[in-house]
Amino acid sequence: MAALSAWFWNERFWLPHNVTWADLADPAPGLEYPKAGHLLAALPLALGIFAVRILFERFIASVCARSLHIQAGTGRRAQPNAVLEKVFTSITKNPDSRHLDGLSKQLDWDVRKVQRWFRHRRNEDKPSTHTKFCESMWRFTFYLGVFIYGSQFLWQSPWLWDTRHCWYGYPYQVMTPGLYHYYVTELAFYWSLMFSQFTDIKRKDFLIMFIHHLATVGLISFSYVNNMARVGSLVLCVHDASDFLLEAAKMANYAKYQHLCDFLFIVFGVVFFITRLVIYPVWVLNSTMFESWAIVGPFPSWWLFNVLLLVLQVLHVFWSYLIFRIALKAMMRGKVCNDVRSDIESSSEEESEKVTDGPKTFLRNPKGENGTNGHCAAAKARTHNHSSW
Repeated sequence: MAALSAWFWNERFWLPHNVTWADLADPAPGLEYPKAGHLLAALPLALGIFAVRILFERFIASVCARSLHIQAGTGRRAQPNAVLEKVFTSITKNPDSRHLDGLSKQLDWDVRKVQRWFRHRRNEDKPSTHTKFCESMWRFTFYLGVFIYGSQFLWQSPWLWDTRHCWYGYPYQVMTPGLYHYYVTELAFYWSLMFSQFTDIKRKDFLIMFIHHLATVGLISFSYVNNMARVGSLVLCVHDASDFLLEAAKMANYAKYQHLCDFLFIVFGVVFFITRLVIYPVWVLNSTMFESWAIVGPFPSWWLFNVLLLVLQVLHVFWSYLIFRIALKAMMRGKVCNDVRSDIESSSEEESEKVTDGPKTFLRNPKGENGTNGHCAAAKARTHNHSSW
């Protein structure tokens, strides 16, 4: 284990030339450099956030949902049937024509009736509009709160106004309490999202979202350990700027406020484009790739960090294209199309057109959510991505 630890924490990978872990081990009294052990505090905090989320959704978001006439429940339930239930749980949730014909003959049911049973049964395993509204309200509250905190903290930080301060004196940069709290809170939130995936209703994008949350946790932890937290805080704030707008648009969609949803989605799209396609590459990537090269110089973890940030930028371009395509279709139809990661299926047997933005997923259903027309949709991922990161 000692050999494995020494290999993993190799100074030549993590630190600039002529810098060792010993150099960072004993800062001046009252000062602290980032250490990997600091991140362990995120785990109990994640459990606390998860508990707060449960209470928030049950006693605050649920009340708001009911006040907006969003009722709990998934609609019509499938009638109990042992034969079909066994097929559903052990063979397939989407039977093909061969299975449908066989079940139709076995039960003496019309094929359409068998199809309808499977559709209703699948809907039972999907979150109701009430559940999704509560989830979006929780995410909206957290994203907005952490964005306000991050903005206030960065407003007083010199590297917001001159990104070269992200690299002056690197890696001997003190971890301030404000930066530490910002980082650990964001990290704990994404840990809590990973925890909640195993207790929430399982969705089709379970694996995709799990990988996204895991990658986000990895990026935040990586930038903290090699003390790139200053520029990391800029990346976090840039991503947080649009996430709460998407959740607000989703809440408006679930509450059936069409015009508000359309407006919020447009604002989200504009902010997304500005932050991800302009500010991020011009401000953040310019600093991590060119300013840091001139001030600190490259080293192995520097290369890896920049490669990951460039991959993130490629994803930004891809997600922006998808958002633009949705907005274009919306303008042509006069409304923002419906979304849903795992919404109630339409009574139509047509395949819905699904578009994924990484941490956000958009789904156009010809009849709209729950078979109704004209409701906008923008659903997650956080984003944010991750995405967020």
